[in-house]
Amino acid sequence: MKKHHLISVGIAVGALISSIAFGASTDMDHSTMSMQGGSAPADARDPNAYSGGFTLDSGPYALPGERELKLADEQKFGRIWIERLERGFSKESPYTGFEGQAWFGSDINRLSIKAEGDYSNGVFDETRTEALWAHAITPYWDTQLGVRQDMGLVPNTTWLAFGIQGLAPYWFHLDAEGYVSTQGRTSARVEGSYDMYLTQRIVAQPRFEIYAYGKQEDPYYGSGVNSSSLGLRFRYEITRQFAPYIGVQWINTYGQTRTMSSLDGISSQQTSFIAGVRVWY
Repeated sequence: MKKHHLISVGIAVGALISSIAFGASTDMDHSTMSMQGGSAPADARDPNAYSGGFTLDSGPYALPGERELKLADEQKFGRIWIERLERGFSKESPYTGFEGQAWFGSDINRLSIKAEGDYSNGVFDETRTEALWAHAITPYWDTQLGVRQDMGLVPNTTWLAFGIQGLAPYWFHLDAEGYVSTQGRTSARVEGSYDMYLTQRIVAQPRFEIYAYGKQEDPYYGSGVNSSSLGLRFRYEITRQFAPYIGVQWINTYGQTRTMSSLDGISSQQTSFIAGVRVWY
């Protein structure tokens, strides 16, 4: 009986304390309390400015000479990237294909050199070299402006080049460019690829490229979408910077370009088995 009596007294005391506490909180006057936020005082210091108005280059704490420590966006970086250096085997003839890019500059502005082409039967079938000024407009996209020079079996033509390059949602690499030649012709190119990591070292890369021209250029290419390339490469990354690969590639021509190719005895569809290496540093 005594034990039950003590429990009852404890419950009653706890209820009394709770009612006093909650009653006091509900009757509290909140009119004098102010919430965090609102406009800063007129004499508040800019949080993005240096303390006391000092800067890195002036004031009592500035050091003479060039600063040894710099922020990331003040640094200059460079890279040489050989995306494709490969040997292709088809019914027509074997060929050597290459595509690469080199750039130097900061995170925001950089000079970029691109090159792409094919070499077969002792001559360059077609090469494309571009010198571009790239400017970052978002963390994942760069605009590009510069010149392009074509050489090889096609006419040696100089183009004004402009476009955009970057990483689309879901990690698709895209490069889209437009061109205007010194003769007033127009052209466009879209290239895309996607890296699928099957393991930590084995990567499957589907890749496509589409070319289009505004005017016909006998006997090389017609107007409109004239060719496309679709490939699938499997590479083994011995290191991230060095990866041999094998794969297959399909090249198709369309419209007037297809007709001109047929007249020259060139197949409008070409399937190639390829082996190459991907290198960057």
